[in-house]
Amino acid sequence: MEQIARWWDGAELWLAGLPFVPQVALVLLVALPVCGALAWLLDRALATVLILLRRDATNTEEH
Repeated sequence: MEQIARWWDGAELWLAGLPFVPQVALVLLVALPVCGALAWLLDRALATVLILLRRDATNTEEH
């Protein structure tokens, strides 16, 4: 665990030492795909839960 913390500290110091524009570009190149994938996974998980609870949008039965 200590080795991971040391690696993370090194990566953080390297990123903080970059000029502003490369920092923004690097963060966007990493953050956008990660956040997009996380949003897609959460969407699929919620859709599955709603289908299991019979509360999905395709259930058009009227009460």
